[in-house]
Amino acid sequence: MTDGTASRYPGYNVLSKRDGPSWDEVTRQVIDRRLNVPREPRFLDPERFRTLKAVCGRILPQPPERPDVPLAAHVDAKLFDNALDGYRHADLPPLREAWLRGLAALDAEAHAAHGRAFADLAYRQQDTLLRRCEAGELSHPAWDGMPPASFFSQRVLADIVAAYYAHPSAWSEIGYGGPASPRGYVRMGANRRDPWEASEARPGRERTALKENRRVR
Repeated sequence: MTDGTASRYPGYNVLSKRDGPSWDEVTRQVIDRRLNVPREPRFLDPERFRTLKAVCGRILPQPPERPDVPLAAHVDAKLFDNALDGYRHADLPPLREAWLRGLAALDAEAHAAHGRAFADLAYRQQDTLLRRCEAGELSHPAWDGMPPASFFSQRVLADIVAAYYAHPSAWSEIGYGGPASPRGYVRMGANRRDPWEASEARPGRERTALKENRRVR
Protein backbone atom coordinates (compact mmCIF):
# COMPACT_ATOMS: atom_id res chain seq x y z
CA MET A 1 0.00 0.00 0.00
CA THR A 2 1.29 3.43 -0.87
CA ASP A 3 2.13 5.91 1.87
CA GLY A 4 -0.21 8.35 0.15
CA THR A 5 2.50 10.83 -0.78
CA ALA A 6 2.11 12.47 -4.17
CA SER A 7 3.93 15.43 -5.67
CA ARG A 8 0.82 17.61 -5.74
CA TYR A 9 -0.37 16.57 -2.27
CA PRO A 10 2.80 15.91 -0.25
CA GLY A 11 2.24 13.91 2.89
CA TYR A 12 -1.45 13.33 2.21
CA ASN A 13 -2.79 9.87 2.95
CA VAL A 14 -6.54 9.35 2.68
CA LEU A 15 -6.31 6.33 4.99
CA SER A 16 -5.59 8.68 7.88
CA LYS A 17 -9.35 9.31 7.79
CA ARG A 18 -10.15 5.63 8.25
CA ASP A 19 -10.91 5.70 11.96
CA GLY A 20 -12.10 9.31 12.20
CA PRO A 21 -15.53 10.89 11.77
CA SER A 22 -15.35 11.03 7.96
CA TRP A 23 -16.10 7.34 7.34
CA ASP A 24 -18.69 5.06 8.87
CA GLU A 25 -18.21 1.33 9.47
CA VAL A 26 -19.74 0.29 6.15
CA THR A 27 -17.33 2.59 4.29
CA ARG A 28 -14.38 1.18 6.25
CA GLN A 29 -15.38 -2.38 5.36
CA VAL A 30 -15.70 -1.56 1.64
CA ILE A 31 -12.29 0.11 1.56
CA ASP A 32 -10.65 -2.68 3.54
CA ARG A 33 -11.91 -5.17 0.94
CA ARG A 34 -10.38 -3.09 -1.84
CA LEU A 35 -7.06 -2.99 -0.03
CA ASN A 36 -7.01 -6.75 0.46
CA VAL A 37 -7.96 -8.06 -2.98
CA PRO A 38 -5.92 -11.25 -3.62
CA ARG A 39 -2.99 -10.61 -5.92
CA GLU A 40 -3.24 -14.03 -7.53
CA PRO A 41 -6.00 -14.62 -10.12
CA ARG A 42 -9.12 -16.48 -9.12
CA PHE A 43 -11.03 -16.31 -12.40
CA LEU A 44 -8.49 -15.94 -15.20
CA ASP A 45 -5.91 -18.61 -15.93
CA PRO A 46 -2.25 -17.59 -15.52
CA GLU A 47 -1.75 -16.91 -19.25
CA ARG A 48 -4.76 -14.61 -19.53
CA PHE A 49 -3.88 -12.91 -16.24
CA ARG A 50 -0.40 -12.21 -17.55
CA THR A 51 -1.91 -10.60 -20.64
CA LEU A 52 -4.26 -8.54 -18.47
CA LYS A 53 -1.36 -7.30 -16.33
CA ALA A 54 0.46 -6.18 -19.46
CA VAL A 55 -2.62 -4.36 -20.75
CA CYS A 56 -3.11 -2.63 -17.38
CA GLY A 57 0.51 -1.56 -17.40
CA ARG A 58 0.06 0.26 -20.70
CA ILE A 59 -3.35 1.78 -19.99
CA LEU A 60 -2.25 3.17 -16.61
CA PRO A 61 1.53 3.05 -16.11
CA GLN A 62 2.25 3.64 -12.45
CA PRO A 63 5.25 5.44 -10.97
CA PRO A 64 7.96 3.09 -9.67
CA GLU A 65 8.59 5.17 -6.55
CA ARG A 66 5.46 3.93 -4.81
CA PRO A 67 3.69 0.56 -4.49
CA ASP A 68 1.33 -0.02 -7.38
CA VAL A 69 -2.42 -0.42 -7.39
CA PRO A 70 -2.94 -4.08 -8.40
CA LEU A 71 -5.18 -3.30 -11.34
CA ALA A 72 -5.19 -6.77 -12.89
CA ALA A 73 -6.13 -8.28 -9.54
CA HIS A 74 -9.06 -5.87 -9.21
CA VAL A 75 -10.33 -6.64 -12.71
CA ASP A 76 -9.95 -10.36 -12.01
CA ALA A 77 -11.91 -9.87 -8.77
CA LYS A 78 -14.70 -8.22 -10.75
CA LEU A 79 -14.74 -11.21 -13.06
CA PHE A 80 -14.59 -13.68 -10.17
CA ASP A 81 -17.58 -12.01 -8.52
CA ASN A 82 -19.27 -11.53 -11.91
CA ALA A 83 -19.95 -7.96 -10.75
CA LEU A 84 -22.09 -6.75 -13.64
CA ASP A 85 -22.60 -3.09 -14.51
CA GLY A 86 -26.38 -3.24 -14.69
CA TYR A 87 -26.29 -2.76 -18.45
CA ARG A 88 -24.51 -4.25 -21.46
CA HIS A 89 -23.76 -2.83 -24.88
CA ALA A 90 -25.54 -4.79 -27.57
CA ASP A 91 -22.38 -5.52 -29.57
CA LEU A 92 -20.51 -7.03 -26.62
CA PRO A 93 -20.95 -10.43 -24.95
CA PRO A 94 -21.43 -10.61 -21.17
CA LEU A 95 -18.64 -9.36 -18.89
CA ARG A 96 -16.70 -12.59 -18.42
CA GLU A 97 -16.94 -13.69 -22.04
CA ALA A 98 -15.91 -10.25 -23.28
CA TRP A 99 -12.73 -10.26 -21.22
CA LEU A 100 -11.84 -13.88 -22.02
CA ARG A 101 -12.35 -13.34 -25.74
CA GLY A 102 -10.65 -9.94 -25.77
CA LEU A 103 -7.52 -11.07 -23.95
CA ALA A 104 -7.24 -14.17 -26.15
CA ALA A 105 -7.67 -12.00 -29.25
CA LEU A 106 -4.96 -9.55 -28.15
CA ASP A 107 -2.59 -12.47 -27.69
CA ALA A 108 -3.57 -13.85 -31.10
CA GLU A 109 -2.97 -10.45 -32.70
CA ALA A 110 0.43 -10.22 -30.99
CA HIS A 111 1.46 -13.66 -32.24
CA ALA A 112 0.25 -12.85 -35.75
CA ALA A 113 2.14 -9.56 -35.88
CA HIS A 114 5.28 -10.35 -33.88
CA GLY A 115 5.38 -14.09 -33.15
CA ARG A 116 5.13 -13.54 -29.39
CA ALA A 117 2.50 -13.19 -26.68
CA PHE A 118 1.22 -9.70 -25.92
CA ALA A 119 2.94 -9.64 -22.53
CA ASP A 120 6.30 -10.39 -24.18
CA LEU A 121 6.17 -7.49 -26.64
CA ALA A 122 8.06 -4.24 -26.24
CA TYR A 123 5.99 -1.41 -24.81
CA ARG A 124 5.87 0.35 -28.18
CA GLN A 125 4.50 -2.76 -29.84
CA GLN A 126 1.91 -3.21 -27.10
CA ASP A 127 0.86 0.42 -27.46
CA THR A 128 0.50 0.03 -31.21
CA LEU A 129 -1.79 -2.98 -30.83
CA LEU A 130 -3.88 -1.22 -28.21
CA ARG A 131 -4.22 1.87 -30.39
CA ARG A 132 -5.33 -0.33 -33.28
CA CYS A 133 -7.76 -2.04 -30.96
CA GLU A 134 -9.17 1.34 -29.93
CA ALA A 135 -9.51 2.35 -33.58
CA GLY A 136 -11.23 -0.91 -34.51
CA GLU A 137 -8.43 -1.88 -36.90
CA LEU A 138 -7.78 -5.39 -35.56
CA SER A 139 -9.40 -8.30 -37.36
CA HIS A 140 -8.02 -11.64 -36.15
CA PRO A 141 -10.64 -14.43 -36.19
CA ALA A 142 -10.15 -14.76 -32.41
CA TRP A 143 -12.37 -11.71 -31.95
CA ASP A 144 -15.23 -13.94 -33.10
CA GLY A 145 -17.48 -11.05 -34.04
CA MET A 146 -16.77 -8.87 -31.00
CA PRO A 147 -15.80 -5.36 -32.16
CA PRO A 148 -12.29 -4.55 -30.88
CA ALA A 149 -13.15 -0.85 -30.48
CA SER A 150 -16.12 -1.66 -28.25
CA PHE A 151 -14.03 -4.05 -26.18
CA PHE A 152 -11.42 -1.33 -25.73
CA SER A 153 -13.80 1.46 -24.77
CA GLN A 154 -16.38 -0.49 -22.76
CA ARG A 155 -14.20 -3.07 -21.03
CA VAL A 156 -10.50 -2.18 -21.16
CA LEU A 157 -10.84 1.53 -20.40
CA ALA A 158 -13.97 1.31 -18.27
CA ASP A 159 -12.86 -1.53 -16.00
CA ILE A 160 -9.18 -0.67 -15.62
CA VAL A 161 -9.63 3.06 -15.03
CA ALA A 162 -12.54 2.44 -12.65
CA ALA A 163 -10.41 -0.02 -10.67
CA TYR A 164 -7.63 2.54 -10.34
CA TYR A 165 -9.75 5.47 -9.19
CA ALA A 166 -11.72 3.31 -6.77
CA HIS A 167 -8.50 2.58 -4.86
CA PRO A 168 -7.34 4.66 -1.87
CA SER A 169 -3.85 5.02 -3.35
CA ALA A 170 -5.33 6.90 -6.29
CA TRP A 171 -7.45 9.00 -3.92
CA SER A 172 -4.31 10.08 -2.08
CA GLU A 173 -2.61 10.85 -5.38
CA ILE A 174 -5.38 13.22 -6.50
CA GLY A 175 -6.15 14.66 -3.06
CA TYR A 176 -9.59 13.06 -2.82
CA GLY A 177 -10.94 12.46 0.66
CA GLY A 178 -12.97 9.39 -0.19
CA PRO A 179 -16.64 8.92 0.64
CA ALA A 180 -17.88 11.61 3.01
CA SER A 181 -20.17 9.34 4.96
CA PRO A 182 -21.45 10.34 7.44
CA ARG A 183 -19.58 13.68 7.63
CA GLY A 184 -20.60 15.11 4.26
CA TYR A 185 -19.18 18.18 2.52
CA VAL A 186 -19.78 21.84 3.40
CA ARG A 187 -18.00 24.05 0.85
CA MET A 188 -19.39 23.01 -2.51
CA GLY A 189 -18.26 25.97 -4.67
CA ALA A 190 -15.39 25.96 -7.13
CA ASN A 191 -11.90 26.45 -5.65
CA ARG A 192 -13.17 26.04 -2.10
CA ARG A 193 -12.37 23.10 0.12
CA ASP A 194 -13.34 21.84 3.51
CA PRO A 195 -10.69 22.03 6.25
CA TRP A 196 -10.18 18.26 6.27
CA GLU A 197 -9.48 18.06 2.51
CA ALA A 198 -5.98 17.90 1.03
CA SER A 199 -4.08 21.08 0.13
CA GLU A 200 -2.58 21.18 -3.33
CA ALA A 201 1.13 22.05 -3.29
CA ARG A 202 1.19 24.77 -5.94
CA PRO A 203 2.46 28.32 -5.32
CA GLY A 204 -0.37 30.55 -4.17
CA ARG A 205 -3.03 27.87 -4.56
CA GLU A 206 -3.14 26.77 -0.93
CA ARG A 207 -3.19 30.36 0.34
CA THR A 208 -6.13 31.14 -1.94
CA ALA A 209 -8.03 28.10 -0.79
CA LEU A 210 -7.39 28.87 2.86
CA LYS A 211 -8.52 32.46 2.38
CA GLU A 212 -11.77 31.19 0.86
CA ASN A 213 -12.25 28.83 3.78
CA ARG A 214 -11.75 31.58 6.36
CA ARG A 215 -14.21 33.80 4.55
CA VAL A 216 -17.11 31.43 5.15
CA ARG A 217 -16.36 30.33 8.69
